[in-house]
Amino acid sequence: MRLPIHREPHRPFDPPSELRGLPAMSRLEFADGHLGWLATTSAAARAVLGDPRFSARQELKHVVLHSVRPGGAASPAPPGFFAAMDPPGHTRYRRLLTGQFTVRRMRLLESRIAQIAAERLDAMEQAGPPADLVTAYALPIPSLVICELLGVPYADHDFFQQHTARIVSPGPESPVALKELAAYLAELVQRKSPDDDDLIGGLKAELSVEELTNVALILLVAGHETTANMLALGAFALLREGRREREFGAEAVEELLRWLSILHLGAPSRTALEDVEVAGELVRAGETVALSLPVINRDPAAFDDPEALRLDRPEARRHLAFGHGVHQCLGQQLARIELGIGYRALFERFPGLRLAVPAAEVPLKEAAAVYGVTSLPVTWSTSAG
Repeated sequence: MRLPIHREPHRPFDPPSELRGLPAMSRLEFADGHLGWLATTSAAARAVLGDPRFSARQELKHVVLHSVRPGGAASPAPPGFFAAMDPPGHTRYRRLLTGQFTVRRMRLLESRIAQIAAERLDAMEQAGPPADLVTAYALPIPSLVICELLGVPYADHDFFQQHTARIVSPGPESPVALKELAAYLAELVQRKSPDDDDLIGGLKAELSVEELTNVALILLVAGHETTANMLALGAFALLREGRREREFGAEAVEELLRWLSILHLGAPSRTALEDVEVAGELVRAGETVALSLPVINRDPAAFDDPEALRLDRPEARRHLAFGHGVHQCLGQQLARIELGIGYRALFERFPGLRLAVPAAEVPLKEAAAVYGVTSLPVTWSTSAG
């Protein structure tokens, strides 16, 4: 079986129908012809992600959908690219970064996130309807939050926003924008002082320029693209499902993370370092296991009536949207804050917000690494109207 990516018409938030009813572990053909596995239950996914006998090293992984590099297998992760490392290398970076994601810093960012959301909504209101919620709201918020976290000077915010928007857009501009932004971050790292009260400054004395540049790139790409897509896709889901609650507590955010599961193309994945039994199947050393999070997060063994969107679901936090084990998302608390503030502020400002086009015409990112919408036309009634 190859991993299906196309969703049924009029069911944009549900996993592809071919993935339903599969056993916990199924054979999966990868892009390079490798015969690996697909995990589709919460228990199997936790077993893989929590077992040190499975590796996150990129040079060991087979890619689910995209062709292998022309030169063959991927190279080992460069210094600082901790997401594609195993302990003890991963442990060192993780320990340093955990010290930067403190409760104090998250609280300081919370007030700034609320300010950023309000400013974007002010701009939308001033321009008037209709608006593309992706470009007007969902993309700028995480971009500006990453600026605050990394300590990007205010004068460079426009450059940063434009390049992050180009990175997440499909097409030839994406790798060019990534290269330009990497060069900018390397220069920013060199200019920073250990006395600066931001993440780069806090790690300047601990890491080399190359390491810190790659750390910043990981935080940028992982934190920006996922949060931006969640903000837009979550708003689309709420509007399409007729849900306009202004109270977005912790359970509502967790339920949207569970129900939408935007990492949909077999990520995360792990490669067995030795023979390991998972859910009654023997995974041989060298075989890669991909995870179907959209199916895993609707596992009836983990969630009651999993197909339903219940914004008050008490067990929603059992989802694996942020992963599990030593590689569990470092910035998950920041993402939760951004989403909670983002949804709440949007519907408080525009309680009559609605889609400006039929739901079936909203363009979906089925083949992108992170599921979402490329645009989300919305409209609302003005006070003059």
